[in-house]
Amino acid sequence: MFLKISKFFFIYILIILIFIIIFKHSSKADYNKLFYDISIKSIDGDYINLSEYKEKIILIVNVASNCGFTKQYEDLQNLWEKFRDKGLIVLVIPSKSFNQEKNNEKEVKEFCEINFNINFPMTSIFEVKSTNAHEIYKWAYKNYGSSTTPKWNFHKILINKDGKIEDSFLSFTNPMSKKIVSKIENLLD
Repeated sequence: MFLKISKFFFIYILIILIFIIIFKHSSKADYNKLFYDISIKSIDGDYINLSEYKEKIILIVNVASNCGFTKQYEDLQNLWEKFRDKGLIVLVIPSKSFNQEKNNEKEVKEFCEINFNINFPMTSIFEVKSTNAHEIYKWAYKNYGSSTTPKWNFHKILINKDGKIEDSFLSFTNPMSKKIVSKIENLLD
């Protein structure tokens, strides 16, 4: 009996260790490039100068207008309103990677303004996974690992004041959740 329990315990510990190794971000990130060194096109066609976000906290979210998580736009706006004067930037990146986004930037912007009164920064429509992903997502993967690769729309990546990835959150983690809000508050202090 003890041998069976001991064997089960060993297998359990081994599985946990494998899980940690696979899903933990790389602690050897070299960050040859910081978030601020990347450029991205805005939803209006201009370029967003990410260097203007230096010493700010940035929450990057890949979004889509026709997703079950689209109602999170409301809480992204609430988060933005609560913390923008303290140094938070909410930056959303519309994406067709999961086939749930509008046809063009004009439709996306109109949808967000009419339905959610969005006024935080938005980018053009970009891919967020695979070899066609925007440079931000390639940079995130290189420096933090697979947890930054969106598995679905409304995946969140939190960038600290140093322009490095602090954490990432799956789609079902609400922007106003205690988990995200407390991380932002700690980073803003």
